[in-house]
Amino acid sequence: MNINATLIGQSVAFLIFVLFCMKFIWPPVIAALHERQKKIADGLDAASRAARDLELAQDKAGQQLREAKAQAAEIIEQAKKRGSQIVDEAREQARVEAERVKAQAQAEIEQELNGVKDALRAQLGSLAVNGAEKILGATIDQNAHAELVNKLAAEI
Repeated sequence: MNINATLIGQSVAFLIFVLFCMKFIWPPVIAALHERQKKIADGLDAASRAARDLELAQDKAGQQLREAKAQAAEIIEQAKKRGSQIVDEAREQARVEAERVKAQAQAEIEQELNGVKDALRAQLGSLAVNGAEKILGATIDQNAHAELVNKLAAEI
């Protein structure tokens, strides 16, 4: 009889323990398990989103890098064009200045040549009159002398 009463007492105690556990212990444990599952799922979702965000950020950074390289290449190309344009402008200015200096020098040479020709004509006329005086043996007066020199200079 002791075994039966003990067995029934233990069964009742076990049943009370199971009911107590189901009522007070099992719900918080299940809630903790569900919360843990939710945290794990949220963590996996967050990791997945972070991976997608990282991939998007890397794509965006790569795109920005390509755009920056393209802009840098464009700026370099524009700088090269501007540099060659400046060189061409400087060459053109130098050419124009050289032509101006050349024309000015040509005009000065022409003017000096005309002056030398006039001086040479005057000397030649004077020499011709002096030679004519010696040949003729007569002296020509000053007015006639000047008139002959001018006439000879005009002919030469």
